[in-house]
Amino acid sequence: MSEAPVQFNIHDAKTNLSRIIDRVEHGEEIIISRAGTPVAKVIPLNRRVDRIGRGSLAGQLVVADDWDSTEVNESVAHDFGLG
Repeated sequence: MSEAPVQFNIHDAKTNLSRIIDRVEHGEEIIISRAGTPVAKVIPLNRRVDRIGRGSLAGQLVVADDWDSTEVNESVAHDFGLG
């Protein structure tokens, strides 16, 4: 049987946010309460891909030869309302 999540009031959560995040990164779930009433749950995110550092996608991406051409840059700028 799993243990109930640890509970922090809002003031303590603000004071201990770094510690709470560290605990969550190690798999714990934390409940944040206001006046004794639970209002939020901090849970670990399940990462889809673990990036282990620079070059972790090496050999997995295909880039067109003209990826940095003037035409492509202008098209991207236009798509973002900058052109």
